[in-house]
Amino acid sequence: MTRAHERAAAALRENPKDWSARDLMDQLLRMEGSVDALIALHAADLAPSGATHLLIAKELERADRPAEALEWAESGLREAEPDHGPDPRLVDFACERYARAGRPADVVRIRREVLLHRRSLAAYQQLRTAARTADCWDEPERTQALDALRTDARPRKNLGHPGSALVDALLDDGDHDAAWAAATEGYADGSQWITLADRTRDHRPADALAVYYRLIGPLLTRTGDAAYEHLTELLLSARTCHRALDTEDESTIYLAALRTAQKRKRKLTAMLDQHGL
Repeated sequence: MTRAHERAAAALRENPKDWSARDLMDQLLRMEGSVDALIALHAADLAPSGATHLLIAKELERADRPAEALEWAESGLREAEPDHGPDPRLVDFACERYARAGRPADVVRIRREVLLHRRSLAAYQQLRTAARTADCWDEPERTQALDALRTDARPRKNLGHPGSALVDALLDDGDHDAAWAAATEGYADGSQWITLADRTRDHRPADALAVYYRLIGPLLTRTGDAAYEHLTELLLSARTCHRALDTEDESTIYLAALRTAQKRKRKLTAMLDQHGL
């Protein structure tokens, strides 16, 4: 072990990026139980994502040094480069330790910082969970979180562009009126519009119907089973709205015209027959 240690140390002096030598040294130090030496080994080459900070924090925790472990985790969060981190596992590690220590405000702070860096539905959900635990979600935390998502969002020129995390967050909150407003401003893609229409058609059938018909149009020029299945689903949803609006005659006229125009698409006709359309 001594000779192996010397050879690994020599290789690292010659080339600090020699991963084989680093792995060997890591194994030797673990066998020796040299925690501080192991930390020094990894601290010499910290990953920009904070992943190495997490590795060190876990080693310290295994060595029953929790305070130092949290310090390394906090350092990793501070020092992670925006283009690479922080590593989600490091964020979770720090938040779990804060929660155990009865520090919910610190969990909220970290989750807020992550949302500002990664404006996604997942980051929003994690902040919401933390803020509810700390009893500070309704105001001002939720408003600020939604403002951050809105700032990052860009109006879509067409339904083919990816949707925004803003609409996803509002849908996830069940705030359908606000989701409608954001979608109308151009922040929703086709799938988000469908989700919104599906969830609200019982009390907004006219609005939902307009969404279905807008999405049906582009599908009429496409072929293939996937397009036909999607078209059929939208037509079924549109019919449901017509029934709620007591305008089934309009639905019948529309479907008759559609079938005439699409009569050469035998698979589509068969699907429509199958569903009574």
